[in-house]
Amino acid sequence: MAALAAQGDRNALDDLLRAIRPDVVRRCGRFLLYREDAEEAAQDVLLQVARHIERFEGRSRFSTWLHTVVANCSRQKYRELKRRSAEQPTLPEETGSPERRPDPRTTSVIAGSRVDFLEALERLEQESPHLVAPLVYRDLCQMDYAEIVDRLGIPLGTLKSRLHHARRHIRPWLSFEGP
Repeated sequence: MAALAAQGDRNALDDLLRAIRPDVVRRCGRFLLYREDAEEAAQDVLLQVARHIERFEGRSRFSTWLHTVVANCSRQKYRELKRRSAEQPTLPEETGSPERRPDPRTTSVIAGSRVDFLEALERLEQESPHLVAPLVYRDLCQMDYAEIVDRLGIPLGTLKSRLHHARRHIRPWLSFEGP
């Protein structure tokens, strides 16, 4: 179905988008804790798939190609939510009550430990960008080694080395405190 969609078959594209939507929402939920945030990211993924399906060349499995789109859109949604959260004023309410703060149930940016991981990815991207993709694909997308090797075009040993270094690099940045 993906190959037909990539060749311009509009009916195949519609069928493909319908078929992948539940899986895309689930995958986005691995990045973003709050369901509505994951659904927003999933809409972005579906839009990117629809706009750029011709980039799927069929050299790897469609699911591998889709993992990349999901990872990129989910991380972009997180950045957007983080920016919006930072822009929200924390001013005292008109009644003179304490400062208004974002409700932690309403955004993934302040919802929990997965956020610590996304923050660590942001820092890692600045310091060692080549370590980000292997970590995202393996630990968030839960891709198997063969898919990652195929996607990144690196040897298995290099992949495992990068994963080791990435995990060691971000470990100190993660908060292991419970609720």
